[in-house]
Parts: sequence; C-alpha cells; structure tokens
Amino acid sequence: MLDILNTYATISLGEMKAVRLMNRIDTKYVTTMPMLIRLLEIAQPEYMVQSIDGALNMPYYTLYYETPDAHMYMEHLHGRKRRQKIRIRKYVHSGVAFLEIKNKNNKGRTKKKRIEYVEGNVAEQELFINEKANYAYSDLSKRIENKFSRITLVNKGKTERLTIDTNLRFHNLKSGGVCAVEGLVIIEHKRDGNVFSPISAMLNQLRIFPAKFSKYCMGMALTDSSLKSNRFKPRLRMVRKICNVNNNINF
Repeated sequence: MLDILNTYATISLGEMKAVRLMNRIDTKYVTTMPMLIRLLEIAQPEYMVQSIDGALNMPYYTLYYETPDAHMYMEHLHGRKRRQKIRIRKYVHSGVAFLEIKNKNNKGRTKKKRIEYVEGNVAEQELFINEKANYAYSDLSKRIENKFSRITLVNKGKTERLTIDTNLRFHNLKSGGVCAVEGLVIIEHKRDGNVFSPISAMLNQLRIFPAKFSKYCMGMALTDSSLKSNRFKPRLRMVRKICNVNNNINF
C-alpha cells in the first residue's frame, strides 16, 4: 500500500487547513484491503495524500467515555437521531490530544467541540464536560479505547477529502475484552455540498457502497457480550464475513 501512496502528490497539514468544507456531506463506506489497494491505484491521478514529516499512514488513538448503563451506546442502538459521544482523540505521531464532544443532530449533521487534552488537568476537563455535554463529568468513566491507522486523501480541486482507516483494534476497559478486525477498511468521504466528486464514480465502479458504521458501537458490541446489540447484528455479520475478528491480541 505504501508503494502506491508514494506515487501520489502530497499535501501538508498546513495546506489541508484550507480544505474547510463548511457545507459538507459525510458518507461512510466499508470494504477490504484488496479493494482499497485497487481504489488507491485508480484514484492516484485525481488525489493528493496528506504527509506529516514524511509519514503518510498515521497512527491514531481514541478513548471513549460512557455512563455506567452505557447510555450513549444505547442511544445509538435505539436509533436516536440526536446523540452525543465524548472522547479523547490522540494524534500519536505528534503527541497532541483533544477532549472532544461530538453532537449529531436529527438531520445527520455532526458538530464537534474540543479542548486540548493534558493528562492530569482534571479540573479543566470536568468544567468543559459539565458546561458543553449532556452528561455530568461525575457520571462518566473511561470505557473503551481503540487504535487505528489513517490515510487522508484530498482531491486536487480541494473540494473533498477521504479518511481511510485500517488496522482497527479495541480494548474494553470494563469487560476486559479485546479484538482486532483484521483486513477491514473504513472510508469516510467528506465533500463540499453537491460538487462533482471523482471518487464517487470510482467507488461505484468497484462496487464499494455506502454503509453506516460506528467504530465506537462496533467496538463496544465486539468486546462486551453483556450489551444488547440486536440493531447492529447485520453490520457485525458483515464485518465477520469480510474480515477476520481476532480476540487473541495484545492491545
């Protein structure tokens, strides 16, 4: 995969800040590594890859907060349009981390509020959550963590970007469950309104179709058998069909 990415023109993190996508539409796709390789091959003439200090495939770490009764997970399970996630997102390459509150409205739009996360700065984190979240800090605990690698592509017109996540691993801090979904690829397509999108035709050509997928919910369902997961079973079956779910890993 890196051999193909090395043939791409690159775009820096600073240049990526110009790709604001203020009226953006987000669509997720789920596929496999062989199909990703083919997509990267045919997308090369139209896209650039984000490069940070020469690195093209960046490690990410996420830690999600949850209530004792898994309220945020259950809101998603029950199909609530308005819902919230609270997480720490760390960009491992740079060491920078943020405490983030993600709100999804009933039109499917996501708005994110965040502050820089500094280990041990509990007072600031508590104030932020108590002021901005639907939950009290005292009612939350750190529940599940994940790791993955991310490639970011942007089209040469700078009207859309793709994040491509691979090597997804989970560790549930409550149940102790761990798993890796080996060979799974999650693509998120973010484009500016209804402008022309080169990648849309490429995805369609490869028969990679939109699919709802929450890393948080799938991780919770895969690592804690005590949780209800009826609504997620079709996606869980799809994951098990197209990749290997390995529960014998060292997170």
